[in-house]
Amino acid sequence: MCNLYSITKGQQAIRQFTGAVLDRTGNLPPLPGVFPDYAAPVARNSEDGRQLTMMRWGMPSPQFVLKGRTVDSGVTNIRNVKSPHWRRWLGPANRCVVPFTSFSEYEAVDGRKVPVWFALSPERPLAVFAGLWTSWTSVRKKAEGEVTADLFGFLTCEPNREVGAVHPKAMPVILTEPSEIEAWMRGGWDEASCLQRPLPDGALTIVARGEKTDGEPDSPDPERLL
Repeated sequence: MCNLYSITKGQQAIRQFTGAVLDRTGNLPPLPGVFPDYAAPVARNSEDGRQLTMMRWGMPSPQFVLKGRTVDSGVTNIRNVKSPHWRRWLGPANRCVVPFTSFSEYEAVDGRKVPVWFALSPERPLAVFAGLWTSWTSVRKKAEGEVTADLFGFLTCEPNREVGAVHPKAMPVILTEPSEIEAWMRGGWDEASCLQRPLPDGALTIVARGEKTDGEPDSPDPERLL
């Protein structure tokens, strides 16, 4: 599962790449380490055009996961889109794209989990994860209490060669071309679902190992980002 990624490109570059015409993110700093339940920029459809806004990472959990629990920290990665839990959000109104410059999978080394960072190239160009979003009322953290928040998660698929060597179970669904973004954001499900596939072998490179963030030695303060 991908539970850590980085987005370090500027807002203008993100808007251009995602096709966003509205920006509700405010003064967006580089985010070298985005962890579950952090707020991060997401592009979604709206009545006024594609909108870039901040959402918290982690979609609502299925009911069977919440049995006996009072706190729902959310689901970051979505694989089984045939599940009734996810089918309600598969239409264009609830699709989104999540900008990133690199993402991490954990490698087991001497009994420790070590982050391994992947990007399209050492220059870390922009790409996006194919995601889903919803507005949901729940208790994300016990100390916070019940809140209504915009939440997102992104799809996963079989890994390609590079990711599979580190994490053989899955990799994020990654879109690299404007035509893919448009198909995901606006296409019918027959078209959009074809994008739930790994990148070709050789499309990713390892750009860092062992760091909690890609670009800074320490992770950002999560409270500053919420």
